[in-house]
Amino acid sequence: PEPPEGGWGWVVMLAAMWCNGAVFGIQNSCGVLFVSMLRLFGSSEDKQLVFKTAWVSSLSMGMVFFCSPIVSIFTDLFGCRKVAVIGAAVGLVGLLSSSFVSTIEPLYFTYGIVFACGCSFAYQPSLVILGHYFKKRLGLVNGIVTAGSSLFTVSLPFLLRVLIDSVDLYNTLRVLCVLMFVLFLAGFTYKPLVPNTKDKEGGKKGKSKFPPAKKICNFSVFKVPSYRIWAFGIPAALFGYFVPYVHLMNHVKDRFGDSVPEEVLLLCLGITSGVGRLVFGRVADYIPGAKKIYLQVASFFFIGLMSMMIPLCNVFGALVAVCLFMGLFDGCFICIMAPIAFELVGAQDVSQAIGFLLGLMSVPMTVGPPIAGLLRDKLGTYDVAFYLAGVPPLIGGAILCFIPWVHERQKLKQRAKPVDGETTEKMLGNESTLVSDAAGKPVKELDSGF
Repeated sequence: PEPPEGGWGWVVMLAAMWCNGAVFGIQNSCGVLFVSMLRLFGSSEDKQLVFKTAWVSSLSMGMVFFCSPIVSIFTDLFGCRKVAVIGAAVGLVGLLSSSFVSTIEPLYFTYGIVFACGCSFAYQPSLVILGHYFKKRLGLVNGIVTAGSSLFTVSLPFLLRVLIDSVDLYNTLRVLCVLMFVLFLAGFTYKPLVPNTKDKEGGKKGKSKFPPAKKICNFSVFKVPSYRIWAFGIPAALFGYFVPYVHLMNHVKDRFGDSVPEEVLLLCLGITSGVGRLVFGRVADYIPGAKKIYLQVASFFFIGLMSMMIPLCNVFGALVAVCLFMGLFDGCFICIMAPIAFELVGAQDVSQAIGFLLGLMSVPMTVGPPIAGLLRDKLGTYDVAFYLAGVPPLIGGAILCFIPWVHERQKLKQRAKPVDGETTEKMLGNESTLVSDAAGKPVKELDSGF
């Protein structure tokens, strides 16, 4: 059905906005939790302390994306509402159980896997359901929804700092469970307008029936050349993407000590990321087709450049300026993910297209921060880590530049096929007419017609 462009869709948009805020607000505030974990679980004798602690936040963010291909299959089978509600419940259990551990190792499972898997199952349906309700305004709506994570990223670091100082890390994690409980309730608003695959298969007989395996795992999206480039170009750009979110707070402590409020940097990232999502989400609505990809190319260029500038900032004000620019283009990259997916593969395959992409993104986003932590443990400084983190976005952006050209060639080929088919059909029609004429008229008259 044609999207209604509003109505109940506005309620769904607010629920999806809360989802983005709760999931990525917590994930993006991991720098504050990271410093607290170092203090709570670390010892001066542990020479790989930063490396081991970085795995908690890194594994958590990576699992959010790693589960996405599986989530997309469940979303197609059972619909957005059921998947989102169950995911929020699992995330709540994982976060609550993380507040009862006494060493760093159990957090790999409770926070890095259980909580993150729940977040993944809650998050992806929030992207898919928007396409049920919006088409013309999809870029703007995605900008508003993804701005939710910016609002939480702005406020949560200060709240977390107050809570950790007042009631310790364990009780802080319990307070965060409130966000997940509200997310559990928000999932019930995802009223489907398009039947899921399981309902389609069993609808005629009135029974619930599982579809064939080919429909469950829709690998046909990789037959689209432009999507293939996008699905491998984006992960190539993200090896250093999550490094500043995990290590920036600790880098500031190393460089400036306790004399500066390091939470201000996350505030800057969050504010300008929200502005970027709203502005570039609306701008994307006016950019035709796959040319939207050039916004992501520009965003990766600036993200890589800003990451390389972090070690060069010897004044805290300069670091603030860098974070403002980085947040702006981070928002640009995030908000147009879904609109680009719709452009490249169409609405029918968008759920699994986004799922496969996010799954491929999980690997570089997971390994980047621990490698940066290992470099910090070995070299005693984050400088080399931030320089190296800026290289992959530049490479990935260069790869993405080819997508609009490939996509246009692909569309031209698709347009040519129907024309050829129509021409062949007309020729066959004319031939059959001539045969019928030959059967009903004298041969001489038929010959004179030629």
